[in-house]
Amino acid sequence: MTLPPVLRKAALVAHVVSSVGWLGAVVVFLALAVTGVASDDEQTVRAAYVATGVAATYAVVPFAFVAVASGLVQSLGTHWGLVRHYWVVVKLVVSVAALAVLLLQLDSIRLLADAAARAPLAPADLSAARTSLVVHAAGGVLVLLVPTVLSVYKPRGVTRYGRRRAAAGGAVPVERAPA
Repeated sequence: MTLPPVLRKAALVAHVVSSVGWLGAVVVFLALAVTGVASDDEQTVRAAYVATGVAATYAVVPFAFVAVASGLVQSLGTHWGLVRHYWVVVKLVVSVAALAVLLLQLDSIRLLADAAARAPLAPADLSAARTSLVVHAAGGVLVLLVPTVLSVYKPRGVTRYGRRRAAAGGAVPVERAPA
């Protein structure tokens, strides 16, 4: 099933905006996490960790869900398909894995944000959780660059399913489609 052009373009806009938003929100989260580890100012540290909780809950997580959902709509509603091309499959796997890691980290993020909201944090307080925020956010930025690059370059490579569809007369482009 291919979406009509108006819906296809609307879904593409939703996917691009949410994907860029997800990446941007993770970059902001990383900046806040680094600030929390690096700053010597008690108020700055507290504000940074409270802000990480807000950023994760109201920006990172919603953008992540919309990016994955709109990616599914895009793949199922266009000629690219969900499992016809390796680059689409890799984007899906990487995005779902990133979303899963994010959801697993939410409790730590909220714990640190709540602790910072209640009282000042000494440099040794929750140091493993603080370091984990930086590591996971930096890893998240790097991981989210993978689907971004794949979306731009769309490397060749059709899956076994894609080859079967092409052999059966299904429209499976091997080359890049025009932008």
